[in-house]
Amino acid sequence: MRRLPKTDANFDSDRASGWRTVRRVAPYLWPEGEGWVKRRVVLALAVLVVAKLVAVGTPVLYKGAVDSLAGEGEGWLIAIGAVGLTLAYGLARLMNVGFQQLRDVIFTRVGQRALRQLALETFTHIHRLSMRYHLTRKTGGLSRIIERGVKGVEFLLRFLLFSIGPLLLELLMIGVVLFFLFDIWYLVVVFGVIVLYVWFTFAVTEWRVRIRKVMNEQDTDANQKAIDSLLNFETVKYFGAEAREARRYDAAMGQYVEAAVKTSYSLAFLNFGQSLIITGGLVAVMVMAAVGVQNGALTVGDFVMVNAYMIQITMPLNFLGTVYREIRQALIDMGDMFHLLEQPPEVREKPGAKPLEVRGGAVRLEGVEFGYDPERPILKGIDLEVPAGQTVAIVGSSGSGKSTIGRLLFRFYDVTAGRLTIDGQDVRDVGQDSLHAQIGVVPQDTVLFNDTIYYNIAYGKDHATREEVEAAAKAASIHDFITSLPDGYETQVGERGLKLSGGEKQRVGIARTLLKNPPILLLDEATSALDTDTEREIQAELRAMARGRTVITIAHRLSTVADADRIVVLEAGEVVEEGSHEALLARNGRYAQLWDRQAAEEEAA
Repeated sequence: MRRLPKTDANFDSDRASGWRTVRRVAPYLWPEGEGWVKRRVVLALAVLVVAKLVAVGTPVLYKGAVDSLAGEGEGWLIAIGAVGLTLAYGLARLMNVGFQQLRDVIFTRVGQRALRQLALETFTHIHRLSMRYHLTRKTGGLSRIIERGVKGVEFLLRFLLFSIGPLLLELLMIGVVLFFLFDIWYLVVVFGVIVLYVWFTFAVTEWRVRIRKVMNEQDTDANQKAIDSLLNFETVKYFGAEAREARRYDAAMGQYVEAAVKTSYSLAFLNFGQSLIITGGLVAVMVMAAVGVQNGALTVGDFVMVNAYMIQITMPLNFLGTVYREIRQALIDMGDMFHLLEQPPEVREKPGAKPLEVRGGAVRLEGVEFGYDPERPILKGIDLEVPAGQTVAIVGSSGSGKSTIGRLLFRFYDVTAGRLTIDGQDVRDVGQDSLHAQIGVVPQDTVLFNDTIYYNIAYGKDHATREEVEAAAKAASIHDFITSLPDGYETQVGERGLKLSGGEKQRVGIARTLLKNPPILLLDEATSALDTDTEREIQAELRAMARGRTVITIAHRLSTVADADRIVVLEAGEVVEEGSHEALLARNGRYAQLWDRQAAEEEAA
């Protein structure tokens, strides 16, 4: 069998992370300003204590019934009778179970509330993370981390509150009973069994937790490979790589199976070791009780009661092993999620940031510098002005920094030097929500939700009416196409909109941006992925869309921006030329070179 991969250089850091996770989860049990949650927690604990008192008292009734049948025991036991004591014993057992279930009923809403809050917190935080993070993420692995972490919330809260503390309380009460009703040696044996059992369980479980961490990593890796492969279904088909993808997925699952097998073996070892310790303790105590009965120091009922208490100790101890294992596993699952929550957003909103006030939509870049990597600058002191209501095109060869300007405008990243303003307001000083609300983007590849056409257009405006959606579709010249479909606006577009053609997807993207109705429009190579005929049709909609707005067009195909008010030519992150189409051609500089090259390519095609 191959060696499992090493999970961490220092496993102590996992323990520290576990305690940090406990501290993060504990406040959900006692939230500020949530009186009903606190009342439910207190009531659940009160019911739990009653359940434990009933549980510890039940074997006494069992002893009384046996002694009554044997003609032994005290007067009150004989008076009640064996049948009465047996009925009382059955009622006590039923009450014990009933109080435990009542505890769960009371606490369930608290646990589910915590699960919902943490899930929402995680989901919201992921959307706050920067573009840089999302470009490097693995979607399948990310979803698995969230799924496992959120599922562990209620479990961890429940067992933190209802397992360790109540278990210790029950063991303490049983120890007191054994001490007063028998002698100290019974307590010594029981205490020794508990200590040995807890040590063995914790030691083996810590070992098994390492394996669990490996399982999580392999499970995440396999899930990520599966989702990546399915998302790239067409690419897999193009290259006939089904068998290759299957081998890749199977290799990841092989690592998972290896860890899972080792987990199963270690569980068998844990269970057998626990059983050996418990059985040894049980036999030792029962031998002591049997000797006591033979000597006349104990009754048969005492023998039965000792047996009942030992079994009663065995059950929570077995439960302790399970609880500790599950808690440690939940801490690992949740630790990954909390690590995700601790990822700081790269783009932070200033405290007290005011909403962006668009008075005309003038955009200005003043000495802007930026690089995705400090060692590789992309923009080198860009000065650019887009007057309100005008259309400015940014062109240049690949890697010149065109799309980077759009990302800085939308504040996916912050400039490293200089400033970028809208109507004189630095985008770093205004609220991000208000900034995003004032900018509409039509990207090169419009990605749609796997939902209906109606949903995807209506996404442009929260609570949009049917009339508004259809008006936007008509303005984007897609309404007639939609109504010609069998399901009309309720047509499903498929994953990322793959059931629609490129032109249809772009028109849906234009429609939802029209519905948003932003004063500033960013067209990021919005037609470069389309054929020439479709591009001409889409261009007409884009020109109509641009009327009355400030428009920044990022383009590779120069013919699409010839009618712009001004064209800015970028080269290696610097502005080398700017002016109208005619003026730039007359200058016979870099723009003219690009124009002539593209014209030659089109003629050759």
